[in-house]
Amino acid sequence: MRPLKETVLFHDAVRMVLDGAVPIDRVERVALSAGDGRVAAHDVIAEVDVPPFDRAAMDGYAVVAEDTFGAGTHSPKTLRCVDRVFTGEMPVRPIGRGECIEIATGAPLPYGADAVVMVEETERDAGGAEFSVRVLTPVYPRQNVGRRAADLKVGERVIRQGQVLSPSQVGALAATGVASVDVYARPVVAILSTGNEIVEPGQPLAPGQIYDINRFTLQAVVERHGGVAVPLPTAADTIEDLSAAVDAAIGVGDVLVFSGGSSVGDRDLILDLLERRGEVAFHGIAVKPGKPTAFGRIGTRPVLGMPGYPASCLSNAYLLLVPFLRKMARLPAWQPATIDLPLARRVVSTTGRHQFYTVRVGDGFAEPAFKASGDITSMAQADGYIEIPAQTDVVEAGTTVTVKLF
Repeated sequence: MRPLKETVLFHDAVRMVLDGAVPIDRVERVALSAGDGRVAAHDVIAEVDVPPFDRAAMDGYAVVAEDTFGAGTHSPKTLRCVDRVFTGEMPVRPIGRGECIEIATGAPLPYGADAVVMVEETERDAGGAEFSVRVLTPVYPRQNVGRRAADLKVGERVIRQGQVLSPSQVGALAATGVASVDVYARPVVAILSTGNEIVEPGQPLAPGQIYDINRFTLQAVVERHGGVAVPLPTAADTIEDLSAAVDAAIGVGDVLVFSGGSSVGDRDLILDLLERRGEVAFHGIAVKPGKPTAFGRIGTRPVLGMPGYPASCLSNAYLLLVPFLRKMARLPAWQPATIDLPLARRVVSTTGRHQFYTVRVGDGFAEPAFKASGDITSMAQADGYIEIPAQTDVVEAGTTVTVKLF
């Protein structure tokens, strides 16, 4: 056994991890349909007006507004309807005084018209191609009209570089006729589970073996927070196998994330590998769970060595990998929702280690959910976590705590 010689404070670990996160510069072009959530690599400037013409904002009749002045229920203004315009069509004739043209919402406004009377504010006579329309309410110029370039003008910036595209911004790009967009590439994360005891789910377990959990939880975290996960085959607990796995990971990933092998046993070899192949920023964090976590670099590749215990691994994935990855992906920092609740039961903490203690939310209380670092249900059956400072050894029942929700 090789005890951890020194641990770093949690906030120092976060700082060192973030210092090692270099935003991705690679740019790729994606179809607009795949743009949601991606980060724009360049400004996008409108090359067309939106809308590209004056258009009706309501179903009704295009009119010269002045012809409707003074109209009322008992004193309607009568106009002669001389044409009709549907969406996707262009008016074939201008409108004259005393005339109107039936028009659909979104259809181009006929030349000479400057307003639209809603159909609900009119009455019409039965007739053929031309008929009379009685206008019951006056309209003012530009009323019920969507003006050309009211939304976007040629030369106007639609999207700025570094903006995270939302559904509405994807829609704005579509409105200008853009079919694809340049975005920053997502960081590729090579995920490597280590350990002679690890078995792929779906396979039979031999005595002493367990199913791989961490590869799946890490992959889910990576995909949810802007990265592309590349799971690699499990590596055995030898320097030779780990070194070969690292060579494979370097070939595919911007980041290497190990699970297992970061603790203090004779077969926990991640630290040996980092010292042999690269450099170590820290090994060991004064937190619970997740103390045996390492961070360093092999060549230009950042490396996170996560604990093998599933709760510890996932906890530090939220606390370290998520901010690291989002910075690389140029995404805004993750801000979990919080809720203040009284603690349902007394919690005893470990003095000297900043504890992230999982809880369930229900019946107006925060119910302790943490079991042990090796129990995935410590996370799976929790709604969030509370933080217990290193100098606090007990949090009494009834104490108001801030729950950070998963």
